[in-house]
Amino acid sequence: MAMDIHGKPIEQRIDWLFDLARRHGESFRSPEAWLARERYLARHPTAIAVLKCMDGRINIPVATNTPAGILMPFRNLGGMFDLGWPHLGEVLAHHVQRMVGAGRRVLFLITYHWSKGDPARGCAGFRYDTRAAMAHTREIRRQVEHIFGGGHGTVYPLVCGFETDEDALVIHGADGRTLDLSTQGTGEVATLELRLAALLPDMPAQMRADLLPLLAGNLAHVAQVREQARLGERTLDVEHREWMICLGRGFDFLHTPNLALIIGPYSPDLADPIRKAAGIIENNMRAGRIPADGFLLLASVPYDEIGVDRARAELKSRFLSGFAADVIRADYPGLADRMAMRTAVLDWRSRKLELLAG
Repeated sequence: MAMDIHGKPIEQRIDWLFDLARRHGESFRSPEAWLARERYLARHPTAIAVLKCMDGRINIPVATNTPAGILMPFRNLGGMFDLGWPHLGEVLAHHVQRMVGAGRRVLFLITYHWSKGDPARGCAGFRYDTRAAMAHTREIRRQVEHIFGGGHGTVYPLVCGFETDEDALVIHGADGRTLDLSTQGTGEVATLELRLAALLPDMPAQMRADLLPLLAGNLAHVAQVREQARLGERTLDVEHREWMICLGRGFDFLHTPNLALIIGPYSPDLADPIRKAAGIIENNMRAGRIPADGFLLLASVPYDEIGVDRARAELKSRFLSGFAADVIRADYPGLADRMAMRTAVLDWRSRKLELLAG
């Protein structure tokens, strides 16, 4: 179980991790899973992308009971993004163009997070200032509208809060009203459609219909989390217990909270989120939340085609790995002595993680 793995020696944790990646890839490639995704997308054609923090507790597919491979994640420190960043802007524009070319609308979930039980369990990237995090998500929303238009007929930027104690979503309307799912019960699923229509009247009807399963899944998940808390099984999940730093893309096999700090390769200043992540790992060790015998630095870059595309992914992954290791050695030399490094590429179509030698 994921709850047990945090206390194992580092080599056992690494072995467990790559076994998890292997099992996830096998499951993703199975005929049953492929058919389930095709069936889901036939019913819910809106492409949904999630901009979120690198915090290991922010796991939207788990929190919404959404099948693997449906939501497209983009992660960075604090959920801080600027669509003026050259690489990020190109990646998002390419994603939208590809989805629209297939006849699909695109919904961006632009998220911030906080803890209602303890501000110190909130977002370290914003120094636990939830108002600042919310203001930043509104700025990202404006940037999405600047690039893709404010009519919202094809691309819709939706600001969402994520409360990490209970994994509850808060949906923000453009007029300042919100729908806080922590205040709703599973018996109120039937009313969600009307509430969502009132909150987001400019959202296309099909897009609202495709958002509803995520909200219904979140209600069920929150109920489960509350039951875990009642049984005393939730206390450690709300604290940082990450023991690995993941740099790059293609980490959706990490569907277990509190394993990893995931940093997307988007910011022109990659060193900053790497330093922040290393500081969190070091604090986890000092507080005894994870063993002090080591942590994992894992770089991964996805590729779509063999040949040139894969070869480029190899070089990019090796660069990211070496860059991150140099930052950690320079700023956290004591932590660097306990650093295990792995470099990989990911076959995006099959979700097969391939370790690179050396």
